Order: sequence, then structure tokens, then C-alpha cells
Amino acid sequence: MSEQSTDLRETVRRRYAAAAVKVTEGGTACCGPQPVEVDENFGSALYAADERDALPAEAVAASLGCGNPTAVAELREGESVLDLGSGGGIDVLLSARRVGPTGNAYGLDMTEEMLALALANAEKAGATNVEFLKGTIEAIPLPANTIDVVISNCVINLSTDKPAVFAETFRVLKPGGRIGVSDVVADDTLSAEQRAERGDYVGCIAGALSFAEYRRGLEAAGFTGIEITPTHSVADGMHSALVRAVKPATSTLPETAAGTSSADGSCCGATACCTPTEQPADPSVAVGTAKSATGCACQS
Repeated sequence: MSEQSTDLRETVRRRYAAAAVKVTEGGTACCGPQPVEVDENFGSALYAADERDALPAEAVAASLGCGNPTAVAELREGESVLDLGSGGGIDVLLSARRVGPTGNAYGLDMTEEMLALALANAEKAGATNVEFLKGTIEAIPLPANTIDVVISNCVINLSTDKPAVFAETFRVLKPGGRIGVSDVVADDTLSAEQRAERGDYVGCIAGALSFAEYRRGLEAAGFTGIEITPTHSVADGMHSALVRAVKPATSTLPETAAGTSSADGSCCGATACCTPTEQPADPSVAVGTAKSATGCACQS
């Protein structure tokens, strides 16, 4: 990662850490937490009143997104959902309610303060089918082919390596899995310099892709069925948009991950495949989970 990219990531981290601290400290005040949203184009006002009312006030107050991805992700009972850049947990908690007790919702965030806030919110909400992970959206700490739906709310535009985000999202999705993302997208006529003139990087503006760039990035990662639909303007030539795409059902992992032996002697995500002594190649994953994730059985 370049020095500039590192600096930008740290700037983003500091901004969201400060937002989490503001909400946490406000939650102990007599009047409750105050929203940290930037303006009417971002934040909790983009959620329905009944959704906001069903969640802890701190989760609602910490919302900094540009849309409501859970409203378009068409989540179903029993599915596994991953929220990239989960912040205070509003979309994770809404997703957990939609997938029910047989499903699960993961939240991924790089900010310690936001993760602590999200965990507290999950406890207040009584959510038992959620898990929050520390990490970056460019290197998702989950096995391949394990997630049904990936959502995100105005976070992908903050990344300085969007091709890595698209590739990682594709990797963790099961074949046939889908994305439902809210993000800021620019008109194709705007240059990078013009986007920067309309707002800063952490304000979800300067880092935004154009509609054509977004589509090309998803296609390069392997996605099909791409739809990018603007919902409202956030600046001149800049839009909040809903992004949908699908990982093809026939998509497979490279051979070393999906059935044939690799250099370390593993197949199906396990060593000594299909013998009584088999062990997972990744110690953090059970043998059954590894083999199920790659969709393979014993090799002849």
C-alpha cells in the first residue's frame, strides 16, 4: 500500500473512531446519543421509522451511510449476510432480524471504537445471530464461498483499492450469491478532479467511482446481472445509488482450492483429504465447513 493510501485509510479510521466515541459518550448523557450524520443525504433518516424504533438508539445515531442496503438485498430466512464497513451495527442488526435465528449476520470493520459500539448495540438488541470481525474490506477474514449476501452502506467508495474489494467480495460469496450495496457514484462526465472539488475523501465524495467505472470493476471481478440505480443526489453530479450484482452459480474456486491437491498437500480445504486423519488447511475452520464451502466431496 502506498504512503498516500495509508494516510487516507488512517484519516478514515480517525473520523469513524471519533464518530463512535461521540455516540458512546452521548449514550451516557441524559438526552441520549446525538446523531453524527453529515446532512439529510446521509444517516439514519434514510431508514424507515419502524426500523429505527426497533434498534438501540446508539446504533441509529452512529449511522453514516447514504442509503439502506437491507431494504434492497431481499434477505431470506436462514441466509448468511456480510456487511462491509459495519460501523455501529445498524445494517447488521437489521439483517439479523430478516434472516432469523437460522441465519447469521457478520459485520466487518477496521475501527476498534466502532466494533466496541457495535458489540454493545448487539447486546442491547438481544441479537444472538451476529458476529463482528476486525479487518479491512480489501482482505476479508472469512473463507471463500461462505456468504449468501454481501451488503455495504457508503463504504466501498472510501477504499483506495476498490478492485481488491470487488475481488474479495466475489471470493467470499457462494456461487449464486449476490450483493446489495448503497454507495456514492459519480456521473461518467465528471473527472477525478471534479469529484474532489465536490467533497473530501472521507465524506464519501472524492473516492467515488463513476457509473461506468463501477460496472467495469464488478465485471472484472466476475459479477454478472449488474444494476446501478441512482436514488438521490448528494452533490452536483454525485448520487447515492443502489448496486446489485450476482456471482454466477457456476463460479468455482481455482483448482488448488476446489478439489485438486495444492503444493501443501491440501484439497477441499483439508489436508489428508477424505482419510481418518484429515485436518483443515486453515486451523480456524472445521473440516466439514472447509469442504462444504468449496462444494467438494472425497476425491477418487
